[in-house]
Amino acid sequence: MSEKYIVSARKYRPSTFRSVVGQQSLTHTLKTAIASGRLAHAYLFCGPRGVGKTTCARIFAKTINCEHPTPEGEACNECASCRAFNEQRSYNINELDAASNNSVDNIRDLTEQVRIPPQTGRYRVFIIDEVHMLSQAAFNAFLKTLEEPPEYAIFILATTEKQKVIPTILSRCQIYDFARITVPDIVQQLQYVCEQESIEAESAALNVIAQKADGAMRDALSIFDQVAASTQGHITYQSALDNLNVLDYDYYFRLVETFLTGDVNEALLIYKEIRDKGFDSQFFVNGLAQHLRDLMVASTPKTRTLLEMNDEVAQRYGVQSAKLTPAFYYRALDLCNTCDLNYRNASSKQLLVELMLIKLCQLVRAPQPQQTAPQPLQKVAPAATPQPAQPQHMTPRQQQAPQPPVQQVTAPAPAPAPVPQPQATPQPVAMPAPGRPMPGKIGGAPRIMVNVPNATAATAPTAATTTPLRTQEFTAQQLQEAWQGYMMEHPQERALVTTMSYAVPQQGADAEHYVMTVGSPTEQKNVEEHKEALMKFLCDTLQNDRFTLDVKVSEVPIDTPKILSPREVVEQIKQHNPNFTQFLKDFDLGLA
Repeated sequence: MSEKYIVSARKYRPSTFRSVVGQQSLTHTLKTAIASGRLAHAYLFCGPRGVGKTTCARIFAKTINCEHPTPEGEACNECASCRAFNEQRSYNINELDAASNNSVDNIRDLTEQVRIPPQTGRYRVFIIDEVHMLSQAAFNAFLKTLEEPPEYAIFILATTEKQKVIPTILSRCQIYDFARITVPDIVQQLQYVCEQESIEAESAALNVIAQKADGAMRDALSIFDQVAASTQGHITYQSALDNLNVLDYDYYFRLVETFLTGDVNEALLIYKEIRDKGFDSQFFVNGLAQHLRDLMVASTPKTRTLLEMNDEVAQRYGVQSAKLTPAFYYRALDLCNTCDLNYRNASSKQLLVELMLIKLCQLVRAPQPQQTAPQPLQKVAPAATPQPAQPQHMTPRQQQAPQPPVQQVTAPAPAPAPVPQPQATPQPVAMPAPGRPMPGKIGGAPRIMVNVPNATAATAPTAATTTPLRTQEFTAQQLQEAWQGYMMEHPQERALVTTMSYAVPQQGADAEHYVMTVGSPTEQKNVEEHKEALMKFLCDTLQNDRFTLDVKVSEVPIDTPKILSPREVVEQIKQHNPNFTQFLKDFDLGLA
């Protein structure tokens, strides 16, 4: 008959301080207190589940009653007290589960047991697990005993929710905060279990189990048993993914590559592949956010220590993180977080996630092809006389062909002056202006051009392009329509729209300069804050870059319209329409 199977969480439960995983500093403090004899009458062990709170309480209780402790401060496991503890027959250790024994009567039974001194050993230890589950009356009944117990009584309270323990209990205890166990520590312990059980396991598979455990050693051992049972002693990375329903991080690496290239179609196909495997969309969104967070912390050596994974996977994160910028991480994480917040209320959850992927693909633009650096322009001085070109032989067809019109690029100047036409045979090569052609006549600004001989026109470098100022004329009616258009497109800016509704700009010194007169400095400041967007809208609408707008405060009081709150709007409607009040009552309507 085979030996009875014991789960790993029980079989490999630590029995000494040295075997406790991931709590080295805390166990060192407890061993030092025991060795120096500085024992408190009450301790509070708090922290997440599965990190060793109750285990350390039992080891502590065994060690303080050990008859022959080792020089390292550990129990000998050979004396009568240690053997009784290991065989679970020691009368010096009493455990109470407060989750199911949380009444006043249970605490009264406990206080009665406190009065009985130990028959063997020096201390009686009372371990109360999940102490935060005690009722208020039970806490009050326990206070006096906890504050002034007998010399031989030591209380160890364990809880996962310290904030639920009343302050009067906390003030009577030494508090020890247990930390989450790190992924490397869990992997190291799982490797030890594999050696003891003769199980082969890939390092990547143990890393997946450790991450799934979320800092709890007990959970990690339970998951390990589950995967080991299904793989018959040979744990692979793929088998761990299949058994734990974990999404392979390779999908996330592929998705980030689509974000880099802006390939929306491939991103949507990867998302469909993930859904076809049965993974929940919100689980996918949270996993993508975690992957982007890991990439962000892997991008700099300072934060790389925050990665809880083995070196091989961490190196892969470092390689991909070098392709992205901090701005991408911040915006991408914000998109994932917004999608997660809106997921529950979305009527089409698939569309919500796909829209997030589309936006992520647009965060990184594909690099534009680099253009040849333009050559500096040569300005023709107004008084300079161009040198005549050498005559060249021309065919009759070339003589009859019309010459290209002379084009010029205007540049703003404080004192423009006309430039005479050069009488040279080679024609100046015009600078093409984007958008629309320049006028044929020479304007008031100096003309900039490059003289290129006909023989080398095909090989001459292209001159830099200068965007001309838009100077299309507009009427007061067109300005009024553009003014109203901005107000209609920005209804959310209530204060600005209210000011614009009465402070219509008036023409100033010239046809392109206008003045907006407001009633108070506060309105002037509000307009100035939005002036950049307003001016861009007006210049684009009017096709005139010379348009200017000054905002000033009126010297005389102006009867400006008041910005009404929603409640004031309702009250005004009630005054003008008495039936509106009955309408609100009939449909049970009102303001929140």
